[in-house]
Amino acid sequence: METLLLPFSPRFIILTICAVVTALLLTIGIFDHNPKAWEVVLLPVIVFGALTLLGIRDLTQKSHAVLRNYPISAHIRFLLEEIRPEMRQYFFESEKDGMPFSRDTRALVYQRAKMVLDKRPFGTQEDVYKEGYEWMNHSMSPKARTGAEFRVTIGGPDCTKPYSASVFNISAMSFGALSPNAVRALNAGAKRGGFAHDTGEGGVSPYHRENGGDIIWEIGSGYFGCRNRDGSFDPELFAKVACEDQIKMVELKVSQGAKPGHGGVLPGPKVTLEIAEARGVPPWIDCISPASHSAFSTPIEMMKFIDHLRTLSGGKPTGFKLCIGHPWEWFAIAKAMLETGITPDFVVVDGAEGGTGAAPLEFTDHVGAPLREALLLVHNTLVGLNLRDKIRIGASGKVVTAFDLARTLALGADWCNAARGFMFALGCLQSQSCHTDRCPTGVATQDPTRQRALVVPDKLQRVANFHSSTILSLMELTAAAGLDHPREFQPQHFSRRISASEVMTFGQLYPTLEPGELLRATGDARFRDAWALASAEDFRPLQAAT
Repeated sequence: METLLLPFSPRFIILTICAVVTALLLTIGIFDHNPKAWEVVLLPVIVFGALTLLGIRDLTQKSHAVLRNYPISAHIRFLLEEIRPEMRQYFFESEKDGMPFSRDTRALVYQRAKMVLDKRPFGTQEDVYKEGYEWMNHSMSPKARTGAEFRVTIGGPDCTKPYSASVFNISAMSFGALSPNAVRALNAGAKRGGFAHDTGEGGVSPYHRENGGDIIWEIGSGYFGCRNRDGSFDPELFAKVACEDQIKMVELKVSQGAKPGHGGVLPGPKVTLEIAEARGVPPWIDCISPASHSAFSTPIEMMKFIDHLRTLSGGKPTGFKLCIGHPWEWFAIAKAMLETGITPDFVVVDGAEGGTGAAPLEFTDHVGAPLREALLLVHNTLVGLNLRDKIRIGASGKVVTAFDLARTLALGADWCNAARGFMFALGCLQSQSCHTDRCPTGVATQDPTRQRALVVPDKLQRVANFHSSTILSLMELTAAAGLDHPREFQPQHFSRRISASEVMTFGQLYPTLEPGELLRATGDARFRDAWALASAEDFRPLQAAT
């Protein structure tokens, strides 16, 4: 009896109704002698018949248990699940809640990119008494806002062509991940605004070259754009590209914040002729980006490779980017600098919270050091080795506002890079569909019908506007702190609420090493133990290497 009543249970009633209505409509159409009967019932028969067939398919398919138990009606669940991010973003999240970037932050970028009013009325929406709240300490004698550009000269003692960079530049995003129009607009915006555009590891494409903006060429483990057929590094091809006038710096990517220690695969169907040409790989075949480099395997070899790249580029600033993992591996690189006498011109610290590339959830959420801890480690190490004056430090990882810039510079960076901030300037909605090739704004897609939505002349100006407006805001913060240049920001300029009744400056939270302290065998436990494990001969700790 229970089985006989199943069609009338809440789980199956929609299918039953559709089947019954279809049968009744067919009966009317067949047996009604009115010649116009089919004109009345044909459309309902098609609709209810299709729903009935869908329900039967749901009952018989084996992939989704919920569809077998709730034919037809379960599709509502999948529909709601599909539009859930948009519903939450547009109707439910507050101005401060959205992740990775809040609506308030995204709105600020859009307003500055469009050069419309970016002020906020009626006071802060932040809970200033909540643990973790941070602020900048202003001066009782603020300076007049300067009109000078905020730039930093990058190039150590072995560099013959130093580069004067803005303190705010476009972080690494590859052609292939970004659409041709997005690359065009970013590079043209960089040209107009006088700042630099990092290529990402996908090679220097025609779209990077088209508008003449300053380029930082990133070389990853796949050596795209400078590789032999077997994937190894090709020095002649590298030199040919690196010596182009538009290439201002060369950046060796050791690891990235989105997925440190993880390689990548661009599936064959996405390796178009254009992408294949830019990367120097065969088209329509899986493009492999290995997890580690083949050109070096030890810290000393890495320093020699960087020196080789600098020589091949004609003496341009050459450095490397990394997301900090095991601290002894970073210390091993630092010891290799001391042993070889070779220093990179710069180090870019990529925080684990950074990254535009899609990655496994475990890597995105739980692998790699966040920017603040990583930056402090790198900065203090170079100070403790008396190398800080030779090596500039760049930083990337959710740096979007002028406050982000000032705070990051105070912790040891010389300049900052941003990827997602400039994507917002292009029109990105944070739909988080970058990896699906269905980007709604044409930023992260190779679909020509989608990328045409991104109009280059309009978006390049927005890229330049966002940069100039952010630098203007940084000028105002710098003047409010009583400083002339953001390089003068120090940890004591920023404070953090530790509890409802306790506040500490960054200087108290993050004590720094004295110049040369690591050379004198520091007693600071944050550095002492890992420093003892490091060897310039091997990335593995000494106890494991032996």
